[in-house]
Amino acid sequence: MKQSIIFVIILTFINAQTGSEIYLFDLLSVDDKYAIANPVNISDNPGYDNQPSFMKNGRQILFSSTRNGQQDICLYHIKSGKKTWMTDTQGGEYSPLQIGTSNAFSAIRLDPDGTQLLYKYSMYSGKPKVLVKDLRIGYHCWIDRKKLITFVLGDPHTLQLNNIQSNSNRVMDNSIGRTILKLPKSNRVAYISKKEKQWMINTIDPKSGEIEIMIHTLKGSEDFAVTHSGVLIMGKGSELYNFDPYNHTDWVKIGDVSDYGLSGITRIAISTKGDRITIVVSEDSVEN
Repeated sequence: MKQSIIFVIILTFINAQTGSEIYLFDLLSVDDKYAIANPVNISDNPGYDNQPSFMKNGRQILFSSTRNGQQDICLYHIKSGKKTWMTDTQGGEYSPLQIGTSNAFSAIRLDPDGTQLLYKYSMYSGKPKVLVKDLRIGYHCWIDRKKLITFVLGDPHTLQLNNIQSNSNRVMDNSIGRTILKLPKSNRVAYISKKEKQWMINTIDPKSGEIEIMIHTLKGSEDFAVTHSGVLIMGKGSELYNFDPYNHTDWVKIGDVSDYGLSGITRIAISTKGDRITIVVSEDSVEN
């Protein structure tokens, strides 16, 4: 009975958002002021299309997409608009991330029996390999090719440091949100703390465990991205905001996707060069 309840919780958790589309925008920056332009629907597919991440070369985007009633990983080629399916297993794959600059990516796989583990996949063969055993990981962030910070499902959800080489796991914090990002030119990782009524974006040093508060989130939002210069970008409803930790004391509005007939912003990803941004919006706001 307990196992069945856990299975339902996992399914509900990871499929909480349904009916979404991924738009690719140009991210413009002039005198440290940001704007978005030239939207392209890169998923254009009924169902759950979400969790985009850029490849390090900036030419492709990985994301989770609905196919034949389950989630598979799709690779979008920006220049051609071509899509390539990267996984074909009995399970559903989520949250894909390229591993360093290698020809491999990691993704969460949820199998029909409720098993949920983090896997590594070859970009060529699609062959999967379990990376972290016995932990129900929902989201993750690579620190290097051997270590990663993960969101582990539980009560409460925990932030953990996982070392694949030594097969060790260490709890770093708890009551966290789903976004975990390594900060550029830094050894620190940014994540959301939900311990207080007002959620905060914290940073942590994975080696020492030292935690610092950066900024409060936009109310009710838990998805953000970071540019190559360390500027945070976050959405709320249809509005987009940025926060420069070196020059701002609060969030500054930079755009509104309702200008393009879109709304319901959730996940955001920014290319390595900072010239493009993907924004996930509600499928209901997209005109067919």
